[in-house]
Amino acid sequence: MSASNLLPPVVGGRAAGDSTVIRRMTLVVPGSQARYPGAGGSFIRAAISRAEDSGSFSSTTLLVKGAPPLASTDDHGNRQVSVKAVVTVRKKMKENVFERIGNQLEHFLNGLGHGISIQLISEEIDPATNSGKYAESRVRGWLPKSSVDPYSYRVEYAAEFKVPQDFGTPGAVFITNLHGSEFFLQEIVVHGFNGGGPYFFPANTWIHSRHDNPESRIIFRNQAYLPAQTPPGIKDLRREDLLSVRGNGKGERKMHDRIFDYDVYNDLGNPDSDQDLVRPVIGGSHEFPYPRRCRTGRPPTKTDELSESRIEKPHPVFVPRDEAFEETKQAAFAAGRLKAVLHNLIPSISASLSDCDIPFICFSDIDMLFNDGFLIRPGPKGTTGFLAKFMNQIWNAGHKMMKYDTPAGIKMDRFSWLRDIEFARQTLAGVNPVIIELLREFPIASKLDPEIYGPPESSLTKEVLEEDLHEMSLEQAMEEKRLFILDYHDMLLPFVEKINSLPGTKSYATRTVFYHTNTGVLRPLAIELSLPPTSSSGGSKRVYTRGHDATSHWLWKLAKAHVCTNDSGVHQLVSHWLRTHACMEPYIIATNRQLSAMHPIYKLLDPHLRYTLEINALARQSLINGGGIIEASFSPGKHAMEVSSAAYKAMWRFDMEALPADLLRRGMAVEDPSTPSGVRLVIEDYPYASDGLLIWSAIQDLVEPYVNHFYPEPNSVKSDFELQSWWDEIRNEGHADKKKESWWPKLDTTHDLSSILTTIIWTASGQHAAINFGQYPFGGYVPNRPTVLRRLMPQDDQPDYEKFLVNPQRFFLSSLPTKLQATKVMAVQDTLSTHSEDEEYLGQAARASVSHWVGNEEVEKLYKGFADRMEEIEKIINLRNKDARMKNRSGAGVPPYELLLPSSGPGVTGRGIPNSISI
Repeated sequence: MSASNLLPPVVGGRAAGDSTVIRRMTLVVPGSQARYPGAGGSFIRAAISRAEDSGSFSSTTLLVKGAPPLASTDDHGNRQVSVKAVVTVRKKMKENVFERIGNQLEHFLNGLGHGISIQLISEEIDPATNSGKYAESRVRGWLPKSSVDPYSYRVEYAAEFKVPQDFGTPGAVFITNLHGSEFFLQEIVVHGFNGGGPYFFPANTWIHSRHDNPESRIIFRNQAYLPAQTPPGIKDLRREDLLSVRGNGKGERKMHDRIFDYDVYNDLGNPDSDQDLVRPVIGGSHEFPYPRRCRTGRPPTKTDELSESRIEKPHPVFVPRDEAFEETKQAAFAAGRLKAVLHNLIPSISASLSDCDIPFICFSDIDMLFNDGFLIRPGPKGTTGFLAKFMNQIWNAGHKMMKYDTPAGIKMDRFSWLRDIEFARQTLAGVNPVIIELLREFPIASKLDPEIYGPPESSLTKEVLEEDLHEMSLEQAMEEKRLFILDYHDMLLPFVEKINSLPGTKSYATRTVFYHTNTGVLRPLAIELSLPPTSSSGGSKRVYTRGHDATSHWLWKLAKAHVCTNDSGVHQLVSHWLRTHACMEPYIIATNRQLSAMHPIYKLLDPHLRYTLEINALARQSLINGGGIIEASFSPGKHAMEVSSAAYKAMWRFDMEALPADLLRRGMAVEDPSTPSGVRLVIEDYPYASDGLLIWSAIQDLVEPYVNHFYPEPNSVKSDFELQSWWDEIRNEGHADKKKESWWPKLDTTHDLSSILTTIIWTASGQHAAINFGQYPFGGYVPNRPTVLRRLMPQDDQPDYEKFLVNPQRFFLSSLPTKLQATKVMAVQDTLSTHSEDEEYLGQAARASVSHWVGNEEVEKLYKGFADRMEEIEKIINLRNKDARMKNRSGAGVPPYELLLPSSGPGVTGRGIPNSISI
């Protein structure tokens, strides 16, 4: 029998269908020294793995299911069975000379049995020790080369055991790394038990050296158990395994640690380096509430004991060891490409353009970024490996010219951004379609303190709006649900004065009212631009409409640009970073701290939590930090995270992150029990919502029967102490600044649990995909979505007004980001919009057998049905994109809406829903 038949198939670097992340196991548990002698230790270094092609196991032939066990007797005449474990280790894909030498030494030590210690722990209790029965062995030798694919970077080792015939089912494995460095353990498969097996122990985890940590690691069999169902032989191990990843909240984390605990965002500023980089602590206060991040424990800065010292690029920021990108992921895309852009390309762009950081003079200057490119200096010396290869790919050989791909929409119609209908369409089918809401109250009024921010009444009066309603009254338009608003007034007005005091940045707080026409398209009616009161003025609110003359036309164009700038900042800081990346982090920490790897809810969630802590750590280091890309390139500037915190304080609610609830909150849908999602859209042609509800319902249809399967009894959810601790920690620790809110859902029933899980999975998959992978397609052409504007609107009593009248095009272009700002943003947006080659998409993991995941045919059937549903949804969306009635997703020069198509190829495709937030 071939190796591939003995071991489960691998999808995306994991055992097919498996999502288990194994945790560190404390060596000394109550009574453990008597139970598991020799369970403390260390392991090997390499990151190898096993073969998936065929090949025979000559001299190390393994026992397989159905083969007669090899029986013998011990010294007391008790019958024993010989069983064998195949240990699969993955090597590094690229090794230096010293690593290759070390690898050979580890092979040699493993061959002698001095590299890896392994113990099998039974699910049954040994009456003599009142703990699980155990059998110990050492990994010796390696399987023949013919069974190992040389391109898989995997190697298989074997360990033989003599176990009593009544040993029972193995439920856990202790692994001790006796080498001096870590290695990546992919899985262990145990063969030879009479009447059962093979037994799979999926790992996909780094095994630390005992020199770094004397504690051994425990890996549980691939079987789901609720806490009360845990077999007695491994019950204590389940509890101790969870304790080992919680830490004590003290000390600085080491890179090999697998400890999850909470901290506030106190590492964004760098007061020791520059007083201009001082930033407030975000989270933990009434002024700046925020979700918690994963604690790193670095010492405080010298000048501010509340701020944590920073690890600057290119040095890595700590995340729990298994949360970091695997080497295959790095090589394929995520860490390598993002670091190349942030650490090499962005500095190169800055060095090349800083001497001539000037505005675009004409639109052909912008076109040159796509057609001709621009000369760029080489990156920093010392760039090696993947980073160097990536940089060479960016620069054309010999010319060092950097060129951007033309965004899809502009490629189809380069003038689309000028049109009002496209401006409006993007509120429903663009990169930030989650803000627009039904206009339900009139007159429009602010909820801000009038003593500070002036009169609350909007200048968008009935007369202004009815000018363009074609004889329809305002009241009739509202009654027929025809009026909608994009309202950034209250969110941004408190920050406008601060923003406008920054060099090269000018901003308003905007309101835009839209009308849904009889032809089925959205059209903007009027824009209000507001400035707050200052010591020298009482503030201002100016209204702009399309008008019918040249001057009004250009003023309208500039007003729309200010709206887009507001929208770009809120998209990046609120819709994208806050509502997906930052709010997911507490769920990930709590899941690892409170749910055992054996817990069925852990197994359900794990694929949707993968790599998020790593990408968030990279963001804190280079994107949202003081002086980082977001501050340098988006209008809120150094106040960016304050804006994000204010939005969290004012609007974030877990119960409203469910897609149907969010649509109802914004008035974009009404309740309709006859639909699968329970809501009916007010605008049928709302691509984000209509496609999103398909994905939402599919997730819900997977989660509900999954939960009901594992919780069949009425009180089983309430009695699951791991689950209750998980939800309690999410609220009281992960979102501690909102723990007293009354809107938090209860967790008493299977319905409660299904709703909570569906919301979390939707946030990590469909919601993130819809607002992330369109960043370059929509933002790559600067005039379409400028991230910052450098001029206020021209006023007829100001000196610049004459310049505006003489050359309005030049005035408009000089208001846009500079070449340096634009090219930096485009580089990052291009990277964040790119899928890696090894991406794991929603539903795809279900194509392989999940029997190795939970060992349950009913669950396997659910996942296969979910995969089939994703294929059906792709067909439905493709048909919608061809429907001529759907004008927001079809028509001349209109790009199809594909952001919620489940699958994608690599690159900037504008489609595809990864399982998790991995970029």
